Amino acid sequence: MTPKLRRRLHERQRRIQQRLDPKLKRHRCQPMFLDQNVHYDLADKTHGLHSAGLGVCQQLVQRLGLAQAFNTRLPLFKRHFPYFESDHLLNLTYNFVVGGKNLQDLERLRNQEHYLDVLGAQRIPDPTTAGDFLRRFEATDLDTLMDVINDKRLLVWQQQPDAFFDQAIIEGDGTLVATHGECKQGADMAYDGTWGYHPLLLSLANTQEPLFVVNRSGNRPSHEGAAAYFDKAADLCRRAGFRRILFRGDTDFTQAAHLDRWQQAKMGFVFGIDAQPNLVERAQRLPERVWAELERPPGYPVKTKPRERPTNVKDEVVRRRGYRNVRLHSEQVAEFNYQPGPCRETYLIVVLRKQLLWEQGGVEVGRETRYFFYITNQWTWTCAEVVQFANDRGNQENLVEQLKNGVPALRAPVNTLEANGAWMVLGALAWSLKVWLGLLQPGTTHGQRLLRLEFKAFLHEVMLLPCQIVRAGGRLLYRLLQWNPWVAMLCAVSERLRQLRWT
Repeated sequence: MTPKLRRRLHERQRRIQQRLDPKLKRHRCQPMFLDQNVHYDLADKTHGLHSAGLGVCQQLVQRLGLAQAFNTRLPLFKRHFPYFESDHLLNLTYNFVVGGKNLQDLERLRNQEHYLDVLGAQRIPDPTTAGDFLRRFEATDLDTLMDVINDKRLLVWQQQPDAFFDQAIIEGDGTLVATHGECKQGADMAYDGTWGYHPLLLSLANTQEPLFVVNRSGNRPSHEGAAAYFDKAADLCRRAGFRRILFRGDTDFTQAAHLDRWQQAKMGFVFGIDAQPNLVERAQRLPERVWAELERPPGYPVKTKPRERPTNVKDEVVRRRGYRNVRLHSEQVAEFNYQPGPCRETYLIVVLRKQLLWEQGGVEVGRETRYFFYITNQWTWTCAEVVQFANDRGNQENLVEQLKNGVPALRAPVNTLEANGAWMVLGALAWSLKVWLGLLQPGTTHGQRLLRLEFKAFLHEVMLLPCQIVRAGGRLLYRLLQWNPWVAMLCAVSERLRQLRWT
């Protein structure tokens, strides 16, 4: 970053901080929002764009060589008339990263001259052509597409410090994607009556990166096909150099038929397991002395002093109207050895016992005990550590929510199973671009914040910044027209991308 640019960033930051300084508050004689003499005009020579963050995404894609890899390994066309495979794939991916939500948004982008200019494109595919391209995908093509993306993901991981490779946590989950279309191939009725699809998501919990997204019919169970993609994710992490690999999933992902194989391959795992009658009976037979109270750590450290909790309005309404309500009284944990039917090895079962109180009108009317079970091969962990590790998969639910309503990738805009699968994979690539920008700034505050940033916030604070487009001296210059705290990050990561040498 040049000294001149650093001074400008500092000056913009100083000016906005001065305007927002609470010490400058004073009594005013007129409202803050004043009437303005507004007029419109159309610029002649000045070129502007609504998405300044697109530049660093372009740099990242170019430095990774994604376009060349797409064209080489995904030969979906016999003739390029006029588009290559990479043109379609990047067109759909960039649609997500500039705020597009569906195929129709491509029509808006292809009518923006300056958007086409920064891509160096004479034209981009229209929504109908993009939909036709998605329908070219078959199941093997989708696997190839994900493999290409993951090969490039390794280049980003190479830039991380050694501690990054201590442990990889691979999570699996399924989610329902509803659709009202009546002619969508592969759509079916799910267990709850929802019509649509049931995609499988495998992700790296360390960075919240979606490694594999596999679209499936709506009536398929969550765990179907998951073992094969757990294996592929483990191979990817081994290639990256992770020293330890752990699998994690809820009760639908117990994968008992594969536990012995993963144990022999020195894979760690913690899966939920259904409260089957034989497990509940064994838990009930455990002597009371083996149970220990579960102490859950606080959600976050209190930096000053604990605040008084506000009144629980819902609880007051439930009590006032005399509804039945269940309340957690206490939690205990214990463990025992167990050999699942498909297994030859014995594993550790950690059981969580919840003591619940049933209340009506604020008066206790009954008690209930519920059991939750986790199967693991982590013999050195305490029961509390196993339960806490299993409960941490709540971040996987957050990732699913971001891919559904943030990107949005988990939707079904096309009319075939594989076409919608390709849409989901490209939406997951858009999310990965956000993560990779954060990973390319290891150890920095901006890098850590970017990993945790929701996609809508990423769009509004990083991507959708107004800028002027200037071509001079063989350069394509994004001249930012406003400042926010993320502008310095954009400039820094752009400079880093120019200096990086992939190995």
